[in-house]
Amino acid sequence: MARFARKSEVLASSVISSTNQALATLVDIWDGLGIKEEMRLQRIEEVKKHIEELFNRMIREEREMKGRIEKSIDFCKKQMKDLCRDLSIEDYKLDENATILQTEKDLRVRLEFLTKQKSDRLEELKRLQEEDLALCTDLCVTPYYIPSGSIPSLKQMEELKQHIQVQTEEKRKRLEVFSTLRADVRQYYGEIGHQPENTFEQDAVCEDEEAFFLTTENIRALTILKEQLELKKEALLSTVNAVKEKVHPLWVLLQVTQEEREECQKTSGKSLLDDIRMWERELARLEELKMANLKQVILKTREELNAYWDKCFYAPEQRIDFAPYYSDEFTENLLVQHDEELMKMKANYDKRRLILDAVAKWETSWAQFVILEKKASDPNRFSNRGGTLLKEEKERAKLQKLLSKLEEELKSRIDTWESEEGCTFLIKGSKFMDYVANQWETLKQQKERVKPDRTQKKEPPQFKTPIKRPAGQCTQGTPNSKTRKLNGTTNSTMCYTNMTASNGSQTSGKVPLATIKTPLKTRDTSMRTPLQDSNKQTVAFSSQPGSYSEFKEEICKKSSKDVCFNSTVNEHP
Repeated sequence: MARFARKSEVLASSVISSTNQALATLVDIWDGLGIKEEMRLQRIEEVKKHIEELFNRMIREEREMKGRIEKSIDFCKKQMKDLCRDLSIEDYKLDENATILQTEKDLRVRLEFLTKQKSDRLEELKRLQEEDLALCTDLCVTPYYIPSGSIPSLKQMEELKQHIQVQTEEKRKRLEVFSTLRADVRQYYGEIGHQPENTFEQDAVCEDEEAFFLTTENIRALTILKEQLELKKEALLSTVNAVKEKVHPLWVLLQVTQEEREECQKTSGKSLLDDIRMWERELARLEELKMANLKQVILKTREELNAYWDKCFYAPEQRIDFAPYYSDEFTENLLVQHDEELMKMKANYDKRRLILDAVAKWETSWAQFVILEKKASDPNRFSNRGGTLLKEEKERAKLQKLLSKLEEELKSRIDTWESEEGCTFLIKGSKFMDYVANQWETLKQQKERVKPDRTQKKEPPQFKTPIKRPAGQCTQGTPNSKTRKLNGTTNSTMCYTNMTASNGSQTSGKVPLATIKTPLKTRDTSMRTPLQDSNKQTVAFSSQPGSYSEFKEEICKKSSKDVCFNSTVNEHP
């Protein structure tokens, strides 16, 4: 500042020097002209006047400029204060050591900056408010509130931006939910064959997403609409299946051709309503055809009813209870009674299916076991070869074990079923365990009846038991074959050829069982009755073995001088 002050002082001194030099020049000119003193004074007064007017004008202008600058400073200060208040910032602090011009310049620059900031903030506010208003309109929520005409603070601007982000994310989520729900609703409409009934449903399925307001209530209503359509679809599917369940038995009953069935099924699949109408028409047609063929239909129904009686193991007494089964008056009422009984039996079978299937398995195994028991009591079973007896004995033991296991499982299942249902589970008119015990008792009695028949026969049954043949001996007798002695008797006279067994086969070189002096003594296998595993008493059958295992035991016994088996004779040289 000192350097600038010195220059101005030098310049001011030069002005004074120039003025003095100009006055000296004027005096010289006046002297040369011989202007008198009065004229000189007058001229000097004019010079003075001009100089004073110039300085006065300059001083006035500079003072006016100073006033304008001071007013500008005051105005800028006021504007700065208002802008700082509007923009919610701290007041601008002036430099106390700055000159008036510097202060005015600083205020003017700061004012321009804050004015631009205010303008930019207002423009951004307008843009953000428009975006926020559009989002809130779609979501039907209240926009972020900023007083009208006010300039938001930086905090408010940040909160507005966060509000827009939250609403944008919420709109995205709702739009995803809406898109999924709209796709499901459209699919249900197509599957059901239903059309939108009101404006809401039309807006929900239209292509323009902006037509649907993504409000919480609308999303909830659309969800309810989807659930209603889903329930309606399930109801229609249930209706279709119910009609199909009525049609399929009629197809079987009326012996509808496979081509007609396939043609009927090809026409379905457009929509559920169309399927229902189509299947109902088919059902009505079949009902008319059924009424036209009433007798054949009733007979077919009786066959099916009889099959379900068999599946449910109904006793003859239980079947007789349904009197219409034995009626010969084929009327529509009789058909209705048969249909009702058939539906009742189907429901009864479905209710007890698991137990009935297990009982059927027991019945099958029991039938196989009885067959093997009869084979075990057959005296001609020892004529078989190839290990058949051993296979049958193993199979019989396996079946006996399986029957015992099935009986225990069924007893537990039936007890549980009876406790839950509160009624008795009957098989052919009896409790299952009584029925099983009766079957075992019947089998035991049958075997007991076989014993007297055997003892009453005059001659014991002929059995063919294989004997050891000397090495080198063929099945047919040779002229020079060695003789064998059986209990001191030469076997040369005991050559048997073309002997006919009970099964019709021919043997040679075998000693019949009848030639043995002492018959075999065997024991009957123990018979296990249901839930009587401890009963292992043995019953003596006739002199013949009751099973292959008993036969094997007798063969393995040590032979004595009184008892001799064909397969264990001692050869004598």
